This record gives sequence, C-alpha cells and structure tokens, in this order.
Amino acid sequence: MQDNTQLRNQYPKFIFESYTVERNAEGIHAKFVYKLGKHTFEPTVDISVSDIRNSVFNIQFVEYLFFNFGIINAINYYKLTCSPKFEIKAGPLDERQKEFFKKLFYNGLGEFMYVNKLNIPYEDFMEIIADEPSPNRPDYEFEDFRPSGNLIPVGGGKDSVVTLEALRDMHVDNICLQYNRNIYPENLAAHSCITQAGYSMDSIADFNLTLDGHMLELNKQGFLNGHIPFSSCLAFAAYIMAYLNNKKYIVLSNEASANEGNVAGTNINHQYSKSIEFENDFRSYCNDYFTPKIEYFSLLRCINEYTIVQKFIKYPRYLSIFRSCNAGMHENKWCSHCAKCLYVFIMLYPFVPLERLGLIFGDNLFNDRSLLQIFIGLVNPDTTKPFECVGTREEINYSLKLAVEHTNGHLPFLLQYYKDHFYNPKALYNVENYYNPQHNIPQEYVNMLARV
Repeated sequence: MQDNTQLRNQYPKFIFESYTVERNAEGIHAKFVYKLGKHTFEPTVDISVSDIRNSVFNIQFVEYLFFNFGIINAINYYKLTCSPKFEIKAGPLDERQKEFFKKLFYNGLGEFMYVNKLNIPYEDFMEIIADEPSPNRPDYEFEDFRPSGNLIPVGGGKDSVVTLEALRDMHVDNICLQYNRNIYPENLAAHSCITQAGYSMDSIADFNLTLDGHMLELNKQGFLNGHIPFSSCLAFAAYIMAYLNNKKYIVLSNEASANEGNVAGTNINHQYSKSIEFENDFRSYCNDYFTPKIEYFSLLRCINEYTIVQKFIKYPRYLSIFRSCNAGMHENKWCSHCAKCLYVFIMLYPFVPLERLGLIFGDNLFNDRSLLQIFIGLVNPDTTKPFECVGTREEINYSLKLAVEHTNGHLPFLLQYYKDHFYNPKALYNVENYYNPQHNIPQEYVNMLARV
C-alpha cells in the first residue's frame, strides 16, 4: 500500500476531460472521460429507448444533466488518490456549484478518509477548477413539460418495499427505477420486490452505468479504495430518468435514522448522501440549476427504522425476497456475517417468528459468537458504529430490550451478553410513535404513508 499523502502529492490533479451524449434508435448512450496522470477512465451509461417515455425531451438539457452526473460519477475515480485539485474541462461551473460539489465530495468521502487515515481539513481538501459560465448560458424551456406521478428508486430492502406499498394507489402513475440491473442476475431483490408489488416490465426503467475496469486494476496496485456516497450518484441518475419519463416526484426511501453519524464527535456518516442535509442541498441545487418542476424527497424521512419495520412486517410476502446485504448482493442472498445482516436480524427478531428468520438468514444469528464485536459496535455508543446503513443505537437497543423480554427460556449468546452488559429494564426510549418534522414530503404523501 502506498502512503496516502504521497498519492495526493504524486497525483496533484484529477481531470474531468470531456463527455458525450448520443441519441440513437436504441436509446441514449453517454461516455465520460476522466484523467489521472497517465491513467484514463471512460465509463459509460446506457438508457434503452423503452425506458424513455418523454417523447419530446430537450436533448441539450439532457446533455447538461449528464454533465452534472459526470461530476459526481467522477468520485469513483477521484477517490483513487483524493487529488488536491479537480479540474473540470467538460463544462463550466459557477462558484456556488463548485461549493456544492466540494461539500458533497468531502462529506460523502468522510468514511473513506477516516478508514484510509486521510486527515484533511475542508479548506485543504479540494480546489475545483472550471470555467465560469457564460452570461448567455442556455435557458432551457419547460413550458410544455408537464410531469406527473412518481419515479421510485428501488434497492430491494425493507425501506423501498414500504414506499412501494405506500404508493400502491398511484400504481398507474409510477415508474420503478433500477440502477445497474444489467450487471446483476434478473432475480436481484430489487426486481423481485418490484414485481411482487404488481409492476410489469413496462413500469420499470433501468439506468445502466458501466464502470471502467482500469479503476479496479489500480485498486489492486495499492491506490485508495473504499466507500463513496452512492446515493448521491443515484440522485443525479434518478433526476435524468425522471425527466426522460415525465415524472414530477423522485420518491426516495431514506428514513430519519440516516441522519445519525458513525464516529462520535465528528460529522462522519456512512449514510451522508441519505441524510436530510444532502436532500436539502440537492433539492436546492436542482431547483436553481435544473427545473423546479421535478422534486426530490424521501417518503420515509418523517419516520425511523423501527416504524419502518412495523410497516414492513404487514406484508410478509416480501420476507423471502427482500435483501439489503452488500456482501451477498452479487449472489442475491444474506451473508449472515456482516453488520447489516445482524442489524436487520435484531430489528425483526421481536416481531417475526424465529423459524421464519432462520429461513431468511440461515440460522439464529444471536448464537454466532463471531459477531460479538460487530454486535458491540451496534449497541455501545462509546464505539464506532459499523459503517453500514443501519438505524440509530436507540432503536437497536430498544429492539434488543424487547428481544430479551420476549424470549422465553434460555437466551442465545448475544442476547445473554446484551442482558449482562447493556440491558436496563427501566430504560426509556423515544422510538415508538416517533415522528420527524424535518422533511420535504408533500402532505398527501404523508397521508398515504400513514395508511400503510
């Protein structure tokens, strides 16, 4: 492994060189060119013509949307060195746009820099270099653009299932978005949940991004690797797909719990690009630089993970097909050895029969002694919370309290450990009936969520 500071010095500049967007009979093909020293990366995006339902879209506006997507997509390659300068030759940015992307890169790579021991203050992190926009920048016309309905990104976890069920009454007005389904088997959880919710292939749109394999080769050579703010890449991709499909709302499934960080005393949050801070920033950016006719919000922002579980278990037909384990993603399974699997097991345990949980995870995870350190990280506020999309420690401890109190007879290993070291029968938790007023959800959608 090379010295991380040395990589920043060795590669002082990362360049977004150019991009192209081609419209043809098969759909839309976009290509981006990034340069890092002698290395060149050329990722592509393909959108099938069958996934474009706006027959009169403005291709110049689509090109501009892809330019913006190209900036955030660059983070996959920029992270190889975290170069101090990011030069954008592909198009102009004003100062506010530069600040938006700098903040997004910095906070979105917070976990990445923490794990890779890159202690870089914000002011020294990145200088974005780009031409100033022309005073005569294009003024795209949206008078004839009358979007309606919802674009629903679906990942295959319990959260997106709740969103699908909440918006069931708007079924004919919804399009479900799958990101990169082309590189996974068709029985991926997202696809299974979408079809289980009653959608046909005619109501599914695919955004297919192909990463440049040279990046993986450099990772093997010792260049930096780690977590990126994937949900921010999804946000820009979803905006493109909403425009191409005449959808007014991009409806995410990020809950209030995503706002809690992982490392005490810092702003480091594995779920930064799922947080209300990013959501607000992105909404403001889209309103000012794209069009206010398309809105981005999370339907679940007003509730916590505990409430989502209560809603999810009302639809047991999804129990055998939902997935949210990153380690088992490519095989469409729960690995049963990671923090995400243990977390979901904890949240379901008080409410789903143990036999059914065994069919999902392959075993009673509370008996697995190898999960002890992960377990402690999930429940103990004095430790770093595992870098996964998990709920707050308050929710986790409350679910474990219920698990201890509802388990008859002998407690499995992890529950006994919890009872011996953390359990407090008199503890009060602000978990049930939780409501977060800091959200961007239209009132009619709040009402639909309440009915689930």
